[in-house]
Amino acid sequence: MMLLNYICCVFLIVLGLYTVIVKKNILKIVIGLGIIDYGVNILIISIGYNPGGTAPIFTPGEILPGTFFVDPIPQALTLTSIVIGACVTAMALSIVIKIYKKYGTLDSTKIRRLNG
Repeated sequence: MMLLNYICCVFLIVLGLYTVIVKKNILKIVIGLGIIDYGVNILIISIGYNPGGTAPIFTPGEILPGTFFVDPIPQALTLTSIVIGACVTAMALSIVIKIYKKYGTLDSTKIRRLNG
């Protein structure tokens, strides 16, 4: 099951990179960056997963010698990454709107040509 998670992560990251490298529409490039962000978030959560582990919330009487917990640090990092990714996407979309208002197009090759 974990192999499927890793395959999904690699697929999303490669798909996002393909979109960023090949597409000329700035809006599609922003979407590609979001796809990369989702792939990396899934990868971080998959790495931190511990099969059979329990949540790291316990009372002193619950700890037994065979008990092991899921690492909470990847979950906290992913939560932070989701918030940062949402802010970066919002900022990128606002820049895309400004570019469209100024140049009237979202094609990156035409915008480069307009600047000289």
